[in-house]
Amino acid sequence: MRAQFVLSEIGVGLRRNLTMTFAVIVSVALSLALFGGALLMREQVSTMKDYWYDKVNVSIFLCNKADAATAAKCAKGAVTGQQKDQIEADLKKMDIVESVQHESADEAFKHYKEQYGDTAIASVVTPDQMQESFRVKLKDPEKYKVVATAFAGRDGVESVQDQRNILQNLFDLMNGMNIAALGVMGLMLIIALMLIVNTVRVSAFSRRRETGIMRLVGASSFYIQMPFIMEAAFAGLLGGGVACVLLLVGRYFLIDHGIALADKMQLVNFIGWDAVLAKLPLVIAIGLLMPAVAAFIALRKYLKV
Repeated sequence: MRAQFVLSEIGVGLRRNLTMTFAVIVSVALSLALFGGALLMREQVSTMKDYWYDKVNVSIFLCNKADAATAAKCAKGAVTGQQKDQIEADLKKMDIVESVQHESADEAFKHYKEQYGDTAIASVVTPDQMQESFRVKLKDPEKYKVVATAFAGRDGVESVQDQRNILQNLFDLMNGMNIAALGVMGLMLIIALMLIVNTVRVSAFSRRRETGIMRLVGASSFYIQMPFIMEAAFAGLLGGGVACVLLLVGRYFLIDHGIALADKMQLVNFIGWDAVLAKLPLVIAIGLLMPAVAAFIALRKYLKV
């Protein structure tokens, strides 16, 4: 009987405040969708870092004849065969080095033409302008500075570059987007909490006669508060459900179909459905608990029981 009464009171409260309940559902859904999207974005960045950092190399570019005339680091002239052999031998002695691959000037020119053959500048570049290099694969990409310190400034070495820096701008951009999403989520969350508090306050005020009678007959505070808390929790649960649908639809259309980023950006290792599904229980739990806690706090102030 008590359960039936609580459920009937929940239905009454939802019908009386239908517009505000709808606003709560929408605001909770948007804030939780942004929250889930931010979590997925952070996981995507982490996945891409693990994937690409394992593939990038440290490049040691060697001086050529053109560099000897223009680059201060190559003032002693182009790299000699003895210097190349010594650099390669020293690299292979290092414990942090997994593999060393030499790229000749002709190979570098061939790769350059493959990438930039249609551009205007590619037509005036000659093989003798290209630099020989050593592509160094590290066991731990974070140890780049060890190689840079050991070989930067050596005779015959023009520069030492970490290819991770090329990707870092992309990761910084994605992290910035993640922070922006979290900021918007925080704003939407504040709006949702304010709506929940106002909805509970209006609902409690509209039923002040019923709650007064319940107090007179000895009903406990928890029993009186329960319908209001359940109303907020139900609205939050619906909002959490809508947020889950938005995350699933977003993953489907952005990556697999519609925009189909997986087809257009095949070099990117996108997160799978398992990552999305793993976030849904957390979104549902927050959608259920957040409004319930907000309602409980609001009732302590606006419902004197």
